[in-house]
Parts: sequence; C-alpha cells; structure tokens
Amino acid sequence: MRAVLTWRDKAEHCINDIAFKPDGTQLILAAGSRLLVYDTSDGTLLQPLKGHKDTVYCVAYAKDGLWSPEQKSVSKHKSSSKIICCSWTNDGQYLALGMFNGIISIRNKNGEEKVKIERPGGSLSPIWSICWNPSREERNDILAVADWGQKVSFYQLSGKQIGKDRALNFDPCCISYFTKGEYILLGGSDKQVSLFTKDGVRLGTVGEQNSWVWTCQAKPDSNYVVVGCQDGTISFYQLIFSTVHGLYKDRYAYRDSMTDVIVQHLITEQKVRIKCKELVKKIAIYRNRLAIQLPEKILIYELYSEDLSDMHYRVKEKIIKKFECNLLVVCANHIILCQEKRLQCLSFSGVKEREWQMESLIRYIKVIGGPPGREGLLVGLKNGQILKIFVDNLFAIVLLKQATAVRCLDMSASRKKLAVVDENDTCLVYDIDTKELLFQEPNANSVAWNTQCEDMLCFSGGGYLNIKASTFPVHRQKLQGFVVGYNGSKIFCLHVFSISAVEVPQERKKRGETNNDLFLADVFSYQGKFHEAAKLYKRSGHENLALEMYTDLCMFEYAKDFLGSGDPKETKMLITKQADWARNIKEPKAAVEMYISAGEHVKAIEICGDHGWVDMLIDIARKLDKAEREPLLLCATYLKKLDSPGYAAETYLKMGDLKSLVQLHVETQRWDEAFALGEKHPEFKDDIYMPYAQWLAENDRFEEAQKAFHKAGRQREAVQVLEQLTNNAVAESRFNDAAYYYWMLSMQCLDIAQADPAQKDTMLGKFYHFQRLAELYHGYHAIHRHTEDPFSVHRPETLFNISRFLLHSLPKDTPSGISKVKILFTLAKQSKALGAYRLARHAYDKLRGLYIPARFQKSIELGTLTIRAKPFHDSEELVPLCYRCSTNNPLLNNLGNVCINCRQPFIFSASSYDVLHLVEFYLEEGITDEEAISLIDLEVLRPKRDDRQLEIANNSSQILRLVETKDSIGDEDPFTAKLSFEQGGSEFVPVVVSRLVLRSMSRRDVLIKRWPPPLRWQYFRSLLPDASITMCPSCFQMFHSEDYELLVLQHGCCPYCRRCKDDPGP
Repeated sequence: MRAVLTWRDKAEHCINDIAFKPDGTQLILAAGSRLLVYDTSDGTLLQPLKGHKDTVYCVAYAKDGLWSPEQKSVSKHKSSSKIICCSWTNDGQYLALGMFNGIISIRNKNGEEKVKIERPGGSLSPIWSICWNPSREERNDILAVADWGQKVSFYQLSGKQIGKDRALNFDPCCISYFTKGEYILLGGSDKQVSLFTKDGVRLGTVGEQNSWVWTCQAKPDSNYVVVGCQDGTISFYQLIFSTVHGLYKDRYAYRDSMTDVIVQHLITEQKVRIKCKELVKKIAIYRNRLAIQLPEKILIYELYSEDLSDMHYRVKEKIIKKFECNLLVVCANHIILCQEKRLQCLSFSGVKEREWQMESLIRYIKVIGGPPGREGLLVGLKNGQILKIFVDNLFAIVLLKQATAVRCLDMSASRKKLAVVDENDTCLVYDIDTKELLFQEPNANSVAWNTQCEDMLCFSGGGYLNIKASTFPVHRQKLQGFVVGYNGSKIFCLHVFSISAVEVPQERKKRGETNNDLFLADVFSYQGKFHEAAKLYKRSGHENLALEMYTDLCMFEYAKDFLGSGDPKETKMLITKQADWARNIKEPKAAVEMYISAGEHVKAIEICGDHGWVDMLIDIARKLDKAEREPLLLCATYLKKLDSPGYAAETYLKMGDLKSLVQLHVETQRWDEAFALGEKHPEFKDDIYMPYAQWLAENDRFEEAQKAFHKAGRQREAVQVLEQLTNNAVAESRFNDAAYYYWMLSMQCLDIAQADPAQKDTMLGKFYHFQRLAELYHGYHAIHRHTEDPFSVHRPETLFNISRFLLHSLPKDTPSGISKVKILFTLAKQSKALGAYRLARHAYDKLRGLYIPARFQKSIELGTLTIRAKPFHDSEELVPLCYRCSTNNPLLNNLGNVCINCRQPFIFSASSYDVLHLVEFYLEEGITDEEAISLIDLEVLRPKRDDRQLEIANNSSQILRLVETKDSIGDEDPFTAKLSFEQGGSEFVPVVVSRLVLRSMSRRDVLIKRWPPPLRWQYFRSLLPDASITMCPSCFQMFHSEDYELLVLQHGCCPYCRRCKDDPGP
C-alpha cells in the first residue's frame, strides 16, 4: 500500500471537520468560523460559505435533504458528561455518543439510553472519536472507539467488547472507516494518518503532516482520503494497493485484507487461509514451500504431506529479522532477497550464504526448478541482460543480452527456449543455444511456456490471449488480465485481484485427428463462433459436444433450441445443468425448482438443507413416493439437523423406518413418544431404555436411571448404579437411603437369579447378604440420628430395641459406616433410663475396649461411674418373650436374635423393633403354595370352647395355661399343638404343618411373604389375632398396623422400601 498526494491546500484556521458530498464530487470543511467547499478532482476552492460568527466544529451532508423525516421539531436530552463525538448505525435506529468522562452511551432514535459502556480508564480516557462500521456484510453492528487513553477498541451494539484494546502510543483525534468497512483511518497527535485493518492491526502511513491531524475522511466508493490538520492544511491522497502474490504451477498464493494469505489450488479450487495478523509485504511459493514476509520477520511454511492435493500448511521456520527487498523468492532450503542490483541467498535460519551483484536493476526473477539446495534462478535486468543463477554457485551465467529492458520472461520445459517480454510490450522467443530470435509479437504484457508441452506458449496483452503452438499461426481470443502460468490444457490468468483458469484444447492434428468437422468445431468454439461450431458438431455426429458447449457457456435457451423435441434424457440432463448453473450463480431457489422438475431430488434436498428451508424440505418429502428411500432419508436427516423433529418423524413414518424414528425420539429426548413406540414395538425396548437410563444418570436422577437400566435388561449397569448410590449414601451418612438401595440391590439380585439359572446360587447368596445389610442400615439410621442430632424423634423403648437388634445382628466385620461405639452408647443410655441396669453396665464395659470419640468421652465416663450406683439386674418388663415356647429370653443373648430355648428366630417390627407375636411355619412335603392358600381360605368353623385359667406355681416360675373343659376335648387348635417343644435341644426344629392344620387356620391369622421364584414363600401365624399386624406387600417387612398407618401418612410410602400406598405389590 502506498499513498500518492493528489493535491494540497491551506486554510487560515484549524480544520475541525470534513464531509464529502454523497456523490463524492465536492467536500466541505470547517475552518474556524468559515465553511470551505472544494472540488475533489483538482482541489479547486469553489466557494467559501459565511454566516457563522463562532467556530464551526462539525459539518455533514444530508443524504435525503430532510432535517428529520419523522420529527418536526428537535428533541433535547440531558447527558451525564460533555459529548465529544457521535455516530449513527447504518439503519439509523441507534446513536452512539462518546463522552468526556470515558463513557459510551448508545441510544435509540427517541433518545432513550439502551446501552451504557463504561471504559476502564474512566475520565482519564475521554472518548474522542467513534464510528460504526458501514459494512453490510458484518453480522453485527460494530462500533470503533478511539480514546485519549491512547487505545482503540471495538464493541457490538449490545455493549460486548470484541477482542482486546489496541494500544496506539498517541492521542487519537479522528477515526473513520475506509472503503466499505474493510479498513480504518486513524489520525491524531502523531501528526500522521495511519491505515489499520478493521481489527485494529496497523498497516502503514497514509501521509505525514506538520501538525496534529484533527480530521480524516474517505471519499465515498473510492480509494481517496482527505486529511485536515490543526495548522489548516488540507491534503488529498490516493491509496494504491498493489497485488502481493506468488504462483507455482497450480498453486496460487495471494494477500487478502492486507494481513491474510490465501493459497488456492487452481485445479481443485480448494482454498486455505493463513491469518498472519500483521501486514503481509511479500509472498513466495515453490513446490511444498511458502514464504511470507511481515514487517519484522519472514515465515517459512511447508505442506504436511507430499500429496499433490494437500492444502494444509505448517510453520517450518521463522526468521526474526527486518528485511527491505523489492522481490522475494523461496526455494527448497533457501530464500532469495532482491534489493535493486543485489541478490542475497539466505538459509531458513536467516544466515546469508552467498550474494550476487548485478550490473543493472533487477526487473524479474523466477525459480526454474532443480534439486533441493541447487535450484536455478532466471533473472532479467533493466539493461536487457538475462542470466541463469544456481543458488549453490557464486557465478552467474549470461544467457543472452538484448537491447531493451526485461519486463517478463520464462523458459521452456526442456530449457532450450526463452520467451521475453520487453519494455516495449513485445514478446520475443529465443533459442538459448544459438541465441537466434525465433519469433516476436507486439502487444504483450506477460508470457508463459506450457510446462508439459515444449512447443506451446501463451502471452497476453491488449485485451487478448494469444496461444502459439510450434510454427502454427497464433490463436487469439479476448481476455482481460495477465497470463501468469500455462500447465497442460489450462492457462492461468490474473485479472485485478482474482486468478482464473482458461481451458485450452491441445494440438490434435499431431495425434492423428482425421475428423476435420470436429476439429474445426473446436476451433470455432474457442474463437467465439458458437452457432457455427454447433452446426459442425451436429454434422460430425457429436451433438452431445454442442450441448456441452452451450451448457458450459450457460446458453440454455440456445441449447433447448438445438435439442428441440429430442431425447427426454437429454432434456433432463439440460435442465440439470441449468440447475447447476443457477446454483453456482447463487440462485438456489430457482435451482431447487429445476432439480425437482428434472427428478434430481437429492440435489434439491441438499440445497434446501444447506439453506435451512424447512418448509420446502417437508413439501418435497410429502410429494416423494415412500419407495424413494434415499431422498426421504436425506430429507429426514436435514429436518433433524434443522431442529424440526416433528417433520423428521413424519418422514421416517412414511418410510416405515421405525428404528430411525426411535433414534430420533431418543436424540431429541422426546421420551413419551419413544415409550409409546416401544409399547407397540417391544423389539426397540433396549434402544429406548438404555439411552434413557444414561440421560437420567447424566441429570443426577440415579434411582430412575437404575430402573430404566433394569427395564432395558442391562442388569450389570443397573447393579453398578445401585452400588454407587449405596456407597455414596454410606459415605454421606444417609443410612436410610443406604438401606433402601441395599434392598433394591437384593431385589435386583433376585431378578437375575430368576432370569439366569447359571448365576442362581451366587445371586441368592448376594440377595440374603444385601437383605441383611438393608435391615442393619435401616435400624442404624435411628441410632445415628439420635447420637448426631440434638432432638430425637424416637421413643427410648424403640432406641433400646434397635440397639439390642443391631448388637445381636452385627457380623464380625462391621459394615462400613456403622459405629459400634454409637450402638453401645445408645444401648447403655437407654438401658439405664428404662431400668435395664445390668445390660447398661455390660454396654459401658464393652465401650471401655473401643476407641471413643472425644465428644462421647465425658458422657461415657460419667455413665460408667453412675451405673455402679444402680442395682445389678434388669427390669422384667423389658425381657423379650418367645411366642413359640413362651420362654423369657435375656436382654443380652449370646445366640443372637433367636430364642435360647427353642431356637425360633424372632420376628421384629421394622419400626419399633419389638418382638412380634408371629411364628414361622413350613409346609409338609408335597404341599404346594397354591394348595396351602386354598386350604387356609377354607377356614373350617370350630365349636366354642369353655376355657378356664389354671395357674400353677413352682419354685422357679409361674405359668398361666388355658385349660379346656371335657366338652372341648378333641377341639384343640392343631397349630398350637405343633408348638410343643422339649427343652434342652440345641438344634432348631421348625414348625411343619399338614393339610389338616392348614385347614384349621383362619386366613386373617396367617401372613405370607410371597417371594418370586426361585425363593419359596414364607408363612407366619399370628398367635394374638386381636393385635393387628401389617406386612408391606413389596418388601415383606412386618409392622404393628397402627405404626404402619402413621408412617405411611407421614411419608406417603412404606418407610422401608418406599412403595407408595397406591402402588400395586410385586
């Protein structure tokens, strides 16, 4: 980029502001109290405008000539500080105000403040200039802000900052956008105007001045800039942006936006952008190397692979050094710098290896290939000398010397011929060995040999492209720009800032082409005589080539006329090509309609999907036949991607693709629809419940996730979730939850045992283990709450019973989280309170052998001392009774929770933990559960008995028996007779009943735990029918009926298994 001064003038006063007329022909500036109008073409002062008595600070042209199209009067609004600058958004809806206190206020057109931006510098950084980016391509309105904290910043309309503050090192006085928002102009106390990228990267100086730059503006739709200074100087500059680029065969690298480099593959049309974030000064490309010169360094890039189509570059080396050069060339291991008459060869580490001094200025340099580290360079000088230099040789080889200066040159593929364009725009071709001039042609500005064909070259100039093949006459066709390369059948031409490839047919007569009509048709087509070419194609029997010619040239109407009412396939092909053309020229809707009419539904769907046209997609899907699966599937895929699951589901249903429909519901988390589909089609159960379980687990809904895993048949995952939940509950001292999870684990193991006979024994062992742990943690929850919480909701009797239950039930290895200290401490404390002094003393003695936490130490020591003052016996009211043999059992039972006499296991209430009046009995061999139920339900009536009470006393105890009269002899309850037990046996003898006994039982006196297979049902007989007992139908835990009803009312569910009262049993 360079700035050329067009004209300059000087006013008597400081230039405060400048404004261009919308058409750019005039500019008006404020100088003191005067307004001056200039002609922008030559700087002529057209007229001074007078009438202001005081200094004019701001001027502007009205675009429509109206003061305000909406308001008839001016509205005024107060601000918190002095307003220094302002700027309207492109749509005129919002006004940004820059204030002296460092605040930016964004207001709507009614003056209401919508956004307030407070800058870090505050009042020390007054906002001196602001400007909205005029670009229509930006997605958001962007505000550029320059403050006297010597920073430039960028903000969105919402107030959000874009990037970081850019330091300026001077006080900015003006900021404005250049061209269409691609660049920024900044001027101020540094006495110059600088050009920046729209992101705030400095590119260069527009013009240096003798005083502060107070204002600068860009001429509308041009590359001219006007600058106004404090000393009254007005300068008008033209900015010239040179093309910085490099070409090697089919790879073209060029500068974009001054700070980026784009590498384009001219064959595949792939592009890759390299962001340098600094001004790109020079570019060179050769084979797999790319060199980029920045202001303070040179970056060397290389391709990732040797693949000819690879477009991925990575940094190979960095030369951190500032270089001044006219031309830059890169080789395999070196870079070549051209500095007027001198060439320097540097390694990639920046070390100068050799240098060549020329007789005249170097005008052109090009790498012509060679082994790595030994490449050859073709050099053209201003004095007409042409040399060949090898990078590993100090001596230059003179190829020839001509009278005129060299402008462009190239060497043929075999290195035998040399083409030169001189300063007189003449193309000259020499034989390198004989130095003979073989050919010359005027009106040339650039030349290139074909890299694959020795005898073909092309040159451009005067608006034409000229192709020369061997000794044949020159073929000419219109072309704007410069020829920069010729590879095979493609000629690469540069026009302004873009490069294009021109396809050229090779010479075919040499290959034995005999069809003169076909050959002449090709010639006519490249000469632009398309109708004559079409006639010759038709005469030679190649109508398809005529159609291809017309369609390639987008002459679809001529193609239709040529085709007439021919083959429908050709018509379809023509419509498809027309649609392709419409797609390429950014007319997607027209392309969609053409593709549909040609039956190319897939292409139509791709366009609709890429543009997000949901309505058109569903219309296409509804019109397609359900047998056309590929386009329907593509429709559904795009609809799903465009967040239209309802339409996607409709498409899948039309196809009958239920699996994809299930996946859609799962991916969009539409679980209700998925479950409904799963009910109708059970084969998709796993596809629904497995992701549903994972989704629940990710959302911390672990219990629901466990049930979903279970439903999906993923028992291992279900057990893993439960085990993790259980471990977490124990670790967090949530023992009630731990009991619940262990119960669920036990039931999970029971399900596995039922489903998989191979794991039956293992799973049943785990079932009993987890059931036991659930009972322990359920009871321990009350102990933990009692010892940790200041207020306990449990009665002393309940805590006493729970402590005894746990003490008798704990295994050798105490389960994790359960503290023996807390159990014994609770037992001692409640035993003492209820009169079980002997048991309390035993508990305190046991505590002495355990590690006591400091917070219990004092209480236990005091209890140990005070218990010694109490009697050494327990209250008889607390002694548990065995309801089978009526034996009173000691409070401390070495056998555990069984009777010391008959060994009958005690049945405990799951709430109060006192012994229930239940005795478990077993069925005789051969009696099934169904038969037992039917026998019990018979309930045979027995005659009323005349019972008497007989009290018998002996030395050790008093026994109360029910004695029957003679009338009732033979009517004794058969079950009660079964309860007889001879004292002294060490083995447990279960109660086994026959059909006769079952028939005598009352249904209301029997409780049955109806376990699922492979477990047997358990039967219990109540010996006190008037005392009601309730069994939960889910977990089979026993409760006193009053306790159970109260707990269900409090919690809304079973306190053990959390089964809701309205849920059916298992």
